[in-house]
Amino acid sequence: MAKAVNTVSEKYLLDALDRVARNPNGYSVLYVNVSKLKPKNRHPEFVKIFAKLFDSVAGDSKGTLFVLANGDFAILGKDITHETVDVAVKKLRAGLSSDPIVHTHDSHDFFEIYDFPQYFPVFYNYIEEMMQKAAVVQLEEFEKKRPVSAGEIEDLIRALDDIDIAEIVKRQSVLRIKGGGRFDVVFQEFFVAVKDLCRQFDDGLDLVANRWLFSYLTQTLDKKTMEAFFASDIKNWPKEISLNLNLSSVFSKEFVHFAKNFVKPGQKIVVEIQLMDVFNNLPLYFQAKEILRRGGHKLLIDAMSPSALKMLNISKIDPDMIKIFWEPLLIYDSDNQELKDAIAHLGKENVILAKCDTEQSIKWGVKYGITAFQGPYIDNLEVAMLRSRCPNAAECGAVKCLKRKRLLAGFSRSECRHKELLEDLLQDKGA
Repeated sequence: MAKAVNTVSEKYLLDALDRVARNPNGYSVLYVNVSKLKPKNRHPEFVKIFAKLFDSVAGDSKGTLFVLANGDFAILGKDITHETVDVAVKKLRAGLSSDPIVHTHDSHDFFEIYDFPQYFPVFYNYIEEMMQKAAVVQLEEFEKKRPVSAGEIEDLIRALDDIDIAEIVKRQSVLRIKGGGRFDVVFQEFFVAVKDLCRQFDDGLDLVANRWLFSYLTQTLDKKTMEAFFASDIKNWPKEISLNLNLSSVFSKEFVHFAKNFVKPGQKIVVEIQLMDVFNNLPLYFQAKEILRRGGHKLLIDAMSPSALKMLNISKIDPDMIKIFWEPLLIYDSDNQELKDAIAHLGKENVILAKCDTEQSIKWGVKYGITAFQGPYIDNLEVAMLRSRCPNAAECGAVKCLKRKRLLAGFSRSECRHKELLEDLLQDKGA
């Protein structure tokens, strides 16, 4: 079933407006279009931070803040001025430097002030229409997709036999910045993106609605992914190969076969798992870690947030590496001693900052002593260096080059006239 759209805040806002309607003079609503931000900047946790930036507006106007179902928020109060709003918007611009909506010349694209009584009917109708649209969207989503049932999951697993997994496995480098324009590949991560997997099946199915059934499906996918390495035409493999796996896959015969027959002497496997998998089965986690270490391999906990890292006693679970996900608003958390201590305890060389999309994210990581990075900014840097050495760079754009570099196999990759450059690992090479 599609996730219900929670419009409770909209109902409360309409109730408040009904009360104000008796004497609307002096009241205003500041409406902030968070829903117009890029998707990556609209995480619910971000919305809470955005709302906090506007606390001064709510305080000065003795107002009430309503976070709406689409992530937008409204402050209903008295005598809201552009001056107080501009202070909050400036803070947002600093944290979201890559989002064009907060830098537009027309401020109304991002926020608007509705002064009452003049604009009371306009705003009231806008909220009513928003609730009606939410109801329609919920119905459409319900009709469009349905969750995979337990009875269907075995059919989907069998269908994986007919999919060329090698053509949907992608790779992404983690680079260590060494200074002087030099970089090393720490490892390359190989994974199947959920959206690419979903495209292989019926559009009407929601594969991830049931977490446990999706996990069951991906256990088979893990095995198919490891088999796909043997079909790849890549010749120059990194010294460390990272795999996104379910914890149980470490114990599979396919993993043993991969470690024994694909991995060359001196190579290591880095197994990336989710923090949730750790706490779902701690004994299995410790067993897997022991098995990996005995084979000279590593275990990495993926998708860590700085807040989770600060709360965890990392020495208790003792992973070999962790990957912190960059969030734009971390710019406001650039000198956190707890986070510094947690990173130092694990060892700065064992921490990766991922999802890096701007130079700002790299600078934030460097402040904490992090030197290994992953994400779109790193991808573009890597491709720029690759293209600087390619004699046919003018014939294909950077986007096509990046797509080919990320593929394990497939027609698009085979079209490249200099595949050896797609496998360039940048070892000790300058920018």
